[in-house]
Amino acid sequence: MNQLVFFLGPAGAGKTTLAKAVASRRKAAVLDMDILLRPAADVIMNMHGLDPDDRDSAEYKKLCRDLGYRITMDAALDNMGLECDVFVVGPFTKEAEDPGWISSELARIGRTLEEIEVKVVLVSLGNAELYRARIEGRHSPLDDWKFQNWEMFRTSLGSRTVSWPLPAENIIQIDNSNPDVQGAVDAVETFIFGSA
Repeated sequence: MNQLVFFLGPAGAGKTTLAKAVASRRKAAVLDMDILLRPAADVIMNMHGLDPDDRDSAEYKKLCRDLGYRITMDAALDNMGLECDVFVVGPFTKEAEDPGWISSELARIGRTLEEIEVKVVLVSLGNAELYRARIEGRHSPLDDWKFQNWEMFRTSLGSRTVSWPLPAENIIQIDNSNPDVQGAVDAVETFIFGSA
């Protein structure tokens, strides 16, 4: 059975970078919520006369947030049982706080936590300045709101936990502050697949 691995953390932590780096070494699909949602979010935001590059405001969250997670999880669940692992990337803030969320998701395909191995990589950086530098380095218009509302946005950069009923060994905290990500990639690969 393939593994379902979540890469969770704040914007700029390097979730996608780590997931793609490990997937390039192993047989794994990477499902990034931002990528999967973007075409729909652009249309929805435009239809409401809002900035299609906004990914952080209350209006965006009301109109698009839950849709993005539904699209991402539907794609992930549809790939359970195939011959590759599935890496899911996104903040999943509200979902990670709900102890019953992951079991409810797996039940949509008639599976349980006993039947599908779920692991979580919690990715973070050392401080808010490092997050800001990484986000600036992306040069993405999707980050404009973050900079215009930095003091409010930075409150979302704290450490994360997962309330899902997973064994402790299925959750790892990764500090991705080092610009040379090789050590973090190696640690994540070993966490997911074990030692060579």
